[in-house]
Amino acid sequence: MTDEEEYRGPATLRLDHGEVAVEVRMSAHFEPIEGRFRWAGRTNPVEDLRERVSGGLRKAVIVIPGAAETAVRLSEPDPWGGVRISGTGTPPWFPAVVAS
Repeated sequence: MTDEEEYRGPATLRLDHGEVAVEVRMSAHFEPIEGRFRWAGRTNPVEDLRERVSGGLRKAVIVIPGAAETAVRLSEPDPWGGVRISGTGTPPWFPAVVAS
């Protein structure tokens, strides 16, 4: 995988009631038939986030330094206590594009 296809580092998840700082590991691949990226990964274990997701929270916005805010789906906690995350479209770690 190239550096563009993978991201490991800090992120913020914006939830309905506040923000949660996390460390994430994500990777992306381009689906040529669909004409878009699919990306997925997981967060480090964060008790507050795990409890919210276990309680039914499924949507958030992920913010990675230097990149645009991106909608993200949250899935059940994994066996290590992290939360699975996924999305489609431009991966959230790609640099923000400024229109001229």
